[in-house]
Amino acid sequence: MTFAELNLIEPIQRALIAEGYVRPTPIQSQSIPELLKGKDLLGSAQTGTGKTAAFAIPILQSLFNNKNPEDRKKRIKSLILTPTRELAIQINDSFAAYGKFTGINSLVIFGGVSQKAQTDALRRVPEILVATPGRLLDLINQGFINLNDISLFVLDEADRMLDMGFLHDVKKIIAMLPAKRQSMFFSATMPPEIQKLSSTILTNPVKVRVDPESSTVDIIRQAIYYVDKADKRSLLVHLLKDRKIDSALVFTRTKHGADKVAKDLKREGISVAAIHGNKSQNARQDALNGFKAKTTRVLVATDIAARGIDVEELTHVINYELPNIPETYVHRIGRTGRAGAGGSAWSFCDAEEKAYLKDIQKLIAKIIPVVSDHPYPLSPDARPPDKKETKPREQWTRKPDPKKKFRAASSNTRNATPARSRKVEGGNGRVS
Repeated sequence: MTFAELNLIEPIQRALIAEGYVRPTPIQSQSIPELLKGKDLLGSAQTGTGKTAAFAIPILQSLFNNKNPEDRKKRIKSLILTPTRELAIQINDSFAAYGKFTGINSLVIFGGVSQKAQTDALRRVPEILVATPGRLLDLINQGFINLNDISLFVLDEADRMLDMGFLHDVKKIIAMLPAKRQSMFFSATMPPEIQKLSSTILTNPVKVRVDPESSTVDIIRQAIYYVDKADKRSLLVHLLKDRKIDSALVFTRTKHGADKVAKDLKREGISVAAIHGNKSQNARQDALNGFKAKTTRVLVATDIAARGIDVEELTHVINYELPNIPETYVHRIGRTGRAGAGGSAWSFCDAEEKAYLKDIQKLIAKIIPVVSDHPYPLSPDARPPDKKETKPREQWTRKPDPKKKFRAASSNTRNATPARSRKVEGGNGRVS
């Protein structure tokens, strides 16, 4: 199937040709025809499968076809709710690209920056609004936005909304939407709470599932490096000495860890930037732009900050620390191997992370090859802590013998008998 067979309007067809799009991905070919019919949709697909175009193209076509020349009042007609700033910017860029010949305008709003530029842009009333939950609620409460005319709603990356604690805000926003609307719900994974949320948003949805959460892109070359925790920095520097590694996205579990790794690499003369939630929006965008432009060779990121990073020809993903949630591994390595290109995903595994690796391999139903010929192998005696030793101290400390305690107390001194055991005999003042 080609995009020409999807019954798309000419302005969108022309934009797709300009972008070099010829054949839709599976989620696009399955979703676009159903959405053009006005149906609700529940989409499950891993990162990098083309979800944005799957909902952006039908939204643009619906708004274009339903334009009323006599209605001169400007309204926000479509809302796309997404968890991170980076993903919001990426989605808005996609709407601009696919809709450049339609005359339909879009706007992105997110927190972490001054709201003035955004409120100024809102006065021009975009037809499509892409937003993160916190900033959207702020501007609604201040009276800059109302959602009364929303006819097309998208909740993207719903599972990440849950992970980031946005679910309460999402429910508040959904309660403000008109009951009559077309809704699209996308999530890479479907935990019970997300399934429950989808049932409150969607009406008789078409279900599209592409590349289940347990699958990984076959063309990605995966490898495991067993290494002591203290040697991870040295191993990373050793691997990055290979100039064939054109660009690398390095994942850490924490913001502090991301900063530390970036600082270590910078000390070694490697062009690097860190991106995480504590960075300002300008700093995050500068880091991402430098990485995309290849002026920065290595980008160190946390999972939440990296959601929405879409970099063409990313050659390597390196898990400096394995994630404790196996689905996160699939999302991480999906940053490479995009659009049919090859890529490598390398993971460092110390003794304490072996349990995480076991869960990952169980999920993807694949044993990841081990690279043993590197200069920092895992110490032979390295092993996870014994289960008995992981209990709190008070659970395994020997309890004191009450008899011994009593004997020790009674033998201290002759007159050290506890007061409660003393008796006064007669009136002579003797005690026993």
